[in-house]
Amino acid sequence: MEFAMPPALKRILRETDALARAYLAGGCVRDWLLGHNAKDFDVEVYGITYEQLVAALSRFGKTDLVGRSFGVVKLSLRDGAEYDFALARKDSKTAPGHKGFEIHFEPELTLEEATARRDFTINSLLFDPRREEVIDLHRGQEDLRNRILRHTSAAFVEDPLRVLRGFQFAARFELTAAPETLELCRSIKASHDELPKERVWHEWRKWAAHSVKPSLGLAFLRDAGWLEHYPSIAALIGTPQDPRWHPEGDVWIHTSHCCDAMARLPEWRAADEDSRAVLMLAILAHDFGKATTTVVDADGISSAGHESASVPIAEIFLEKIGAPLHLRERIAPLVQNHMFQTETVTDKSVRRLARRMAPETVESLATLMTADSMGRPPRPAEIPRIVHDLRAKATELNVQSSAPKPILLGRHLLERGFKPGPEFKPILDRAFEAQLDGAFHDPENAQRWLDEFLQTQPRQA
Repeated sequence: MEFAMPPALKRILRETDALARAYLAGGCVRDWLLGHNAKDFDVEVYGITYEQLVAALSRFGKTDLVGRSFGVVKLSLRDGAEYDFALARKDSKTAPGHKGFEIHFEPELTLEEATARRDFTINSLLFDPRREEVIDLHRGQEDLRNRILRHTSAAFVEDPLRVLRGFQFAARFELTAAPETLELCRSIKASHDELPKERVWHEWRKWAAHSVKPSLGLAFLRDAGWLEHYPSIAALIGTPQDPRWHPEGDVWIHTSHCCDAMARLPEWRAADEDSRAVLMLAILAHDFGKATTTVVDADGISSAGHESASVPIAEIFLEKIGAPLHLRERIAPLVQNHMFQTETVTDKSVRRLARRMAPETVESLATLMTADSMGRPPRPAEIPRIVHDLRAKATELNVQSSAPKPILLGRHLLERGFKPGPEFKPILDRAFEAQLDGAFHDPENAQRWLDEFLQTQPRQA
């Protein structure tokens, strides 16, 4: 199988003498071996200095030297493509945390020494563009074939971020961690809070937006001992559920199944990256409240009000992982309304639901409810009747992708002689409530409703 390298990059690597010891590195090699389309092509260069690297690349396009302290040159070609070229380097741990390293550039560093600094064996692979062969010095291909996530060297423990990288790799590539790697992860679990929140979010976002089997990432955190840093998730383990509705087991097992079901849904796969992250984090958090509301008594097991209880717990969790506010605002209404049930899906109930869902949508809620229903094996994995009815009614009312908008506006009051003031808002609020209840559906009937309403209201002098 030929490495699908961009032709311009292939020509640069094959025809530039100074790049005789340049190799494609890391994720692009891994993805190619997995049969995925590589998006980012990173190049690792040996045997030359930074100045020589800049000189060699400058004739092909613009060179950006902002990564100089890390030995990185970003090359921008005239067609808009960008590639990172990095010098071989050796890192020395000098302080706690993700950034506590001193970097040494050594042109004569061996390939084995350089690749040993990478986090996992599957990321230590190189590709020689001249010989067209994979260089595998740490048995990364074997681990990739066996779907094993294994650390490359004992230096793994120097960077706690590698644990969260392992978390999202396990979920994205369906990997199971080697026992010795989990042991190293457990040995550095106290280092979690040294990580900058933006880096924590970067890894959680990859899990939420790009997972193939999200439950494998969650299991990795559990087995690595890092779930204690996310108590809202850890609390799901052992929280019981009524076996009549949840034959699969406790809330942890249900949530794991739900996340995997979400990743299989075509609606999720077709969504943009932000929306995928929102939906996955919402299904992860949808039952957080069961840990605090579940009651076991003579009548069975119940968790009344868990959807409302889940919202503040989800907020704490989302803040912990650094999720941005614009996504948290979309997740909260999904969690709050995931138990939407009515005997009959009515115009009124769906209009009001669409309003409560803002800034998220009824369609997203239907996707969430589907994943929730499918997370209960051995119950059939099918779309619930309520979801079919909800989607049909929302489409009929044109509120499937947005909340209803008020028909009556302030200008209608101005046309009747009102002056802007404190009486505007109560009237417009009453009008919108009447609209949601179905009192009118178009401007003409809205005007008629307003005339009738104003006849019953005393006008202020």
